[in-house]
Amino acid sequence: MTERMIKFDDVEIATQAFGNPAHEPILLIMGAMASMLWWPDGFCQKLADHEFYVIRYDNRDTGRSTIYPPGEPPYAMDDMAEDAIRILDGYGIDGANLIGMSLGGTIAQITALSNPKRVKTLTLISTTPVGVDTSALPHTTEAYMEHAATGEHVDWTDNAQVIEFLVKDTRMLAGSAHPYDERQARAFVERDVKRAKNFVSATNHFMLKGGQTLRGKLAELAAPLLVIHGTADPIYPVEHGELLARTVKGAKLIRLEGGGHEIHIEDWQEIISAIDAHCGS
Repeated sequence: MTERMIKFDDVEIATQAFGNPAHEPILLIMGAMASMLWWPDGFCQKLADHEFYVIRYDNRDTGRSTIYPPGEPPYAMDDMAEDAIRILDGYGIDGANLIGMSLGGTIAQITALSNPKRVKTLTLISTTPVGVDTSALPHTTEAYMEHAATGEHVDWTDNAQVIEFLVKDTRMLAGSAHPYDERQARAFVERDVKRAKNFVSATNHFMLKGGQTLRGKLAELAAPLLVIHGTADPIYPVEHGELLARTVKGAKLIRLEGGGHEIHIEDWQEIISAIDAHCGS
């Protein structure tokens, strides 16, 4: 694994790459408040073992990338989509296979629709369609919303409180198909929080808007689309993934039975096999 800081304008984006640069490139885009570490090291390496050159990165306001004062993000999702292109530029990559999860899936859709020549294929995990009316779809579960509301009482400058909240969050995001390992979750969350420049800045992600000019454009997506969605996802119920797949002609949908809003190690083989087939390594 190698590290590189991509710098442009007043922005610095921390990136890491796995595998051989001569192999087919994959760019991984993670979701809200989540650093690149939420693409697990082992997951990235296994993708690289399938002869992909895998790049993951910290979105703005996460990890080691540029951060902004909490409550004052001077950027939108469209800027984050442009960040993805700048990363490809920094690595000298003309076109890549984009994989986005949750908010990262939204960013990936904006990137693919705004820069179609730079995106070879698109894989969307646990996300919702951009520019499509989703008002009739099931919303985030009441149980998760009740948990999220407790975040208002967290002192986000106190790492101990943040860690406790995030450990509970991983439990709420987990599906029903696999056992939940709290010890492993805690160790991971502690690593992520410790690595961040200022974890509270990540809350800026909940203020972001973007993609307003793309209403009705998703059906025109040029890149082949693979949708992967857990059937027990509490954030975006599986109907969101189903609508994504219906909206784009030729899209393929893989349902992870009992899967939550997560990339569980027990699902890696199925996910990676699907990505391998989709991206044509």
